Amino acid sequence: MHLTMVGLSHKTAPIEIREKLTFPAHRQEEALALLTSGPQVAEAVILSTCNRTEVYAVTATDEGSGAVIDFLCDYHDIDRHDLVRYLYISDGEPVVRHLFRVVASLDSMIVGEAQILGQVK
Repeated sequence: MHLTMVGLSHKTAPIEIREKLTFPAHRQEEALALLTSGPQVAEAVILSTCNRTEVYAVTATDEGSGAVIDFLCDYHDIDRHDLVRYLYISDGEPVVRHLFRVVASLDSMIVGEAQILGQVK
């Protein structure tokens, strides 16, 4: 099993792209079921706020980020070529480090804001 994260944020993507990739709370369960229905993604968490969308996933291989990107493109009907330039991808231990930075709001527009911690919980 392999830990991977695919995301975009206010640092990497304009508002128009971030808005296209949001997952409203009432649709996250459906999206997660779809993402984990195939053989590539065993478990996943979607973090979706106004300033970021990130998918944290446990995948079958170290190529799992491709499956997550495919899911994002299919689910939101976005061309892969148009999306990949805005994405950041991380694998293994750096994924955990990034998540802690996000939860501590060190990667937020306003450093120290506590809202993201509640959303991650």
